[in-house]
Amino acid sequence: MTRNSFHGTFNHRQLRVGELIKQNLGQIFLKNEAKIPSLNTKLVTITEVKMSPDLKSARAYVIPLGGKEIEKTVNVLTEFSYLVRKVLSKKLDIKFLPKLVFVGDESFEYAERIEKLIKQNKSK
Repeated sequence: MTRNSFHGTFNHRQLRVGELIKQNLGQIFLKNEAKIPSLNTKLVTITEVKMSPDLKSARAYVIPLGGKEIEKTVNVLTEFSYLVRKVLSKKLDIKFLPKLVFVGDESFEYAERIEKLIKQNKSK
């Protein structure tokens, strides 16, 4: 396993910083502080933030309200991530502000598919 990946086990510091960034991103989006054009950030949920081992990059999993237009939302957030970082820098007191990478969260769709398969199997 490589040390510079997002996969594998996470240490306590990665989890703590990830949770701190998740909470602050949630507040920024809820209050629409980043002023991202063409996107109502009040309708975007941050489900998880995973930190790299060196804490210099963060992968933020997002899902828009209703789970529709995930790709469009991720593209807009990626394009304007510099605005989000600017607001985030004023809220966090950490040595390095991580580079933000936004990813669509597919875990809810995956859970629905699993649940559907379980129900189909029970009905047989």
